[in-house]
Parts: sequence; C-alpha cells; structure tokens
Amino acid sequence: MSVDDLRSPSRTRIALIEDEPDIASLLAAFLRKEGYAVDHFPEANRFFLALQKSRPDLLLLDLMLPDADGFEICKALKKNESWSRIPIIIMTAKAEESDKILGLELGADDYVTKPFSFKEMAARIKAVLRRSEGPELAKSIEVGGVLRIDLEKFEVRVGGQPVNLTSTEFKILSFLAARKGRVLTRDQILDHVWGDEKIVLDRTVDVHIRNLREKLGPAAAFVKNLRGVGYKVEE
Repeated sequence: MSVDDLRSPSRTRIALIEDEPDIASLLAAFLRKEGYAVDHFPEANRFFLALQKSRPDLLLLDLMLPDADGFEICKALKKNESWSRIPIIIMTAKAEESDKILGLELGADDYVTKPFSFKEMAARIKAVLRRSEGPELAKSIEVGGVLRIDLEKFEVRVGGQPVNLTSTEFKILSFLAARKGRVLTRDQILDHVWGDEKIVLDRTVDVHIRNLREKLGPAAAFVKNLRGVGYKVEE
C-alpha cells in the first residue's frame, strides 16, 4: 500500500469554511463525488465548535468570512499544538502577492485564487495531503501532560515512569500520537508497522492495542477506539 493509498479520498475528511453558499455547495458536491467526506461551515465559529470534537484531515479556508479574518484563523490553528498539523489551503479572491506571502508565512500549505477550477483544487488537495504524510520532525510527543514519547530514544513514559513496550507497540503508539486527534484505520496502521507483510491480519492491530493499553495504565484512556473505523490518540 502506497502513501497515496493511505490518503485515498474515501479515508479523508475535509473541512470547508466558505460563506458563499453557491461556491460552497458546488465545491462540496464535487469533492464528495471525488470520494472525500466534506463538512461545510459558513462561518468560523461553527468550525471551531466542531473542532473541539474531531479534527479534519485538511482545511479549505476562505479568507473573507462574516465573523472572522481567515489569516487570524490560520494563525490560531498553527499556534495550537493539537491543531497545528492540519494542512490548510487558503481560498480567496485576493490576488495580491502580499496576501499570498502572508498566508504562507502564517503556515498555510497552499493558496488558491478565485475563481478556480475544481479539478485544479482536487489536484492541490492531493499534493498537500501527500506532503503532510512526510516524516515527522518532532523528537518527542506529549499527550495530556502525562504521556511522553521520545522518538529518538524509543522511550515511553507515563507520569515520568518508564513503560516497557515492544517495538511493534512503540510503532503503533507513536504513529497514532503523531497524528493526534485523527482516526487511523486498521489498514493504515498495518501498512505503517508491517508494510507489505500481507499475512498480518486486521485483528493483529486489536491485539497489540489491547496489550498497549494494559501497559499504559492511566494513559490508556488517550488511545480511543472508533468501532468499525479504527483508532486515535486524543487528550
């Protein structure tokens, strides 16, 4: 399974913040036809309320909204540890180079000027998602102020106490924690940990997750199961 397979449209949820109903309706319909799950928000406030419950795989962000400035939304997301890894594509009628530079400096991954082709947007989405699956730069990951994963030393601590994990358990935990808040399917976990070893079954993931939770003690609550979908790490 390739990176493109991991981020296939059917497994990718897109948040669309756009206040123009015609554009939002047409773009959402096109992306859904392409296989993406799309949540439309006509204003920023509704998006941030939804963000408290689940994190999208990518955000399409209009700059000119009735209740907020798109640049400020971008800045707020990138300052928040839980949301900073959400890829952002800015959409705007502003064609000035200074606006584009500002958006990219604030952490946006791409910038599309209206009007744009829906096919072009689909291509940009695929490119941004592909880049977002690159190697993690963080040397350690912290969850809930209790769980700490040292990616260089291959160590896990809960409340400062070391936890003895197998290599496979460490790979699964670090894979989930690096994508905090995002649900990962069993296929994604299988591919990351075992690669092309097709003999490995989906149930293998469940067994390792169960053992992992037992070892994590109080931090086990951070590893959540979405029945029929997969697993995620969430504070």
